[in-house]
Amino acid sequence: MASEDLFDGAIGIGELLLEWHLGTTYSCVGVWQNDRVEIIANDQGNRTTPSYVAFSAEERLIGDAAKNQAAMNPKNTVFDAKRLIGRRFERFDMTHWPFTVVDKDGSPYVQVEYLGEEKTFTPQEISSMVLSKMKEISEAKLGKTVKKAVVTVPAYFNDSQRLATKDAGAIAGLDVLRIINEPTAAAIAYGLDQQSKTEKNVLIFDLGGGTFDVSLLNITGGVFAVKATAGDTHLGGEDFDNTLLEHFKAEFKRKTKHDISDDARAIRRLRSACERAKRTLSSVAQTTVEVDSLYQGEDFSANISRARFEEINATMFKSTLEPVEKVLKDSKIPREKVDDIVLVGGSTRIPKIQALVSEFFGGRQLNKSINPDEAVAYGAAVQAAVLTGQTSEKTQNMLLLDVAPLSLGVAMQGDVFGVVVPRNTPIPTNKSRVFTTVEDNQTTVTFPLTYSYEGERTQCRDNRLLGEFELTGIPPMPRGQAELVTTFEVDADGLLKVSAQDRASGRKASISITNSVGRLSSAEIDQMIKDAEQFKQADKDFSARHEAKADLEAYIQQVESTITSPEMSSKMKRGAKGQIEAELAKAMEKLELENSTADELRKAQLGVKRALQKATAQRLRLEFVFSPSPTRDEVSDRANKRSGSNRRDEVLDSSLVSPNLINTKLFRPRVPSETNCSAQTIGSITLGSCSLARRFCLKKGLCMSIPASCCHTPPEFPLDLRLER
Repeated sequence: MASEDLFDGAIGIGELLLEWHLGTTYSCVGVWQNDRVEIIANDQGNRTTPSYVAFSAEERLIGDAAKNQAAMNPKNTVFDAKRLIGRRFERFDMTHWPFTVVDKDGSPYVQVEYLGEEKTFTPQEISSMVLSKMKEISEAKLGKTVKKAVVTVPAYFNDSQRLATKDAGAIAGLDVLRIINEPTAAAIAYGLDQQSKTEKNVLIFDLGGGTFDVSLLNITGGVFAVKATAGDTHLGGEDFDNTLLEHFKAEFKRKTKHDISDDARAIRRLRSACERAKRTLSSVAQTTVEVDSLYQGEDFSANISRARFEEINATMFKSTLEPVEKVLKDSKIPREKVDDIVLVGGSTRIPKIQALVSEFFGGRQLNKSINPDEAVAYGAAVQAAVLTGQTSEKTQNMLLLDVAPLSLGVAMQGDVFGVVVPRNTPIPTNKSRVFTTVEDNQTTVTFPLTYSYEGERTQCRDNRLLGEFELTGIPPMPRGQAELVTTFEVDADGLLKVSAQDRASGRKASISITNSVGRLSSAEIDQMIKDAEQFKQADKDFSARHEAKADLEAYIQQVESTITSPEMSSKMKRGAKGQIEAELAKAMEKLELENSTADELRKAQLGVKRALQKATAQRLRLEFVFSPSPTRDEVSDRANKRSGSNRRDEVLDSSLVSPNLINTKLFRPRVPSETNCSAQTIGSITLGSCSLARRFCLKKGLCMSIPASCCHTPPEFPLDLRLER
């Protein structure tokens, strides 16, 4: 790859949980160019792309094309990979997904039918397919290969989820320069053009389709300092859709006695209707949910009011205020000291959500100045510009100071949580804590690494395990005497590294985290990269075959219409129609073969085209007059009478003349000098793709064929051309 073909910057990719567009996860990509962020539209002209991947017996679809066929192919259309990535297998969401999720060693895998066989994919692979699509969208716009990216994640993503997101980027062929929290990225979008020396406390309320984050930042000039963050990785617009879905499932069962829970297509259609109703209720007080022939020929129609929608989602709506209270408490900033409340994410369009947040802050007006669908990608693109040295007056002083959203520590004996990195510690950070042995002569200590959403709780029974490692070779001594210094390092991506050292002996542990949820090995990532290339090539082959097939089908239809018209039949040579029909039969045979390649289909089309050209081409008689040169009167008389030459021994009867003949030596040109030759057009003829005019040279008395409108010039000798029917 030439260096000039490689984009020297990086793109910003935000996976927006927009719910507003059919309740699905969307992705958006931006790039810093000409001192501003440009959000790049996809091939459909949309600035956001559905994070959908669909599989079939013939192809793989990503984005809009995948979403558009979801109702017809629900079991093989995958979305919500973000709710699976870096997590353990849980059955909570299974009832709401039409696709199959299976358990492999405690991790969730998506199971689909693809290319005629059953295949399983990790959530990382599904996410990588979406990231690859965003990479292609940016490359189509930039005209260069993109290798670097900044990717956003929910602020409450844990270490496993962040590592898994990085793995997805690697599989997609991207060097993920930085993983940043979505509300922090949104804050950059908010504050970039509002930089001032005045200190402001800004609360970002980010409620999307699948996750919810709240961050409180202190913004001074170009410094964005996160003071506290909180949220829920499993709360968003799709949960509001699910309550509506369950409500109308029960309504349909009450009316018809039919339970549609096991019918994936019916569930998908009803869910889409619920999503439309939810959007509509943001602007009207009541709407109707209608689905024709929902199940076994039964139509479904039911009314829903905004008040009823708010009632059945009341508990979840109110729960969005809990993280707001938490960040205010953790940051020690009272609500009246918050200068601005910025709404991000499609679900913040719900009127009740806006009302609850406004009431919490004493009826304050909420800031809706930034595009909730694009803000996250916008901020990621700015950070990508900073990390790749594309500084400008706007970005040169920008500094992003984020925090660790979760408390990190070690599970000690007695179910005690030994906190090393408290929640909301600014990152990057390096913190240590001394632990000891619990038994006499203990030479090995296992460190279970856990995290807590709730802060410095003394018990860790509800904590989540990140992984574990062992420190071996500790000198035997009574319990409690060994000093084991454990150091936690959290980098700017929020990723964790842990080391431990025995202070007495200086022996340091070789750390091997064996239990990181969803973490792929280097070998697995390499294999998935190879698989991704194969899938990409298969997609290209299918697209080329599909295009060639469509072209051939259209051409066959056109030719069949042409050769059956009376006008064309009269112009074709005898027996030509049969030759064309024979080529048509060969072409249709290729169409019927499932394994025909794009090249074979194009070759079949070329065969039909040649047969048609041969049948409809005009035969030409070329007369070459060598000597003596005709006089002016003779040439004029010949031209006017259109008579044939009497000198048959000097006439060359040609076979069918193709356009390529013009390029042969016979037609090698010589252009008459304008000063010595004055020509008058006395006739014209079309030969192949070139229009040739018969001209009479008044000075030399020659009849020459010279170009009227083509790239070719006159022949080297006098030439008389006439049509012969």
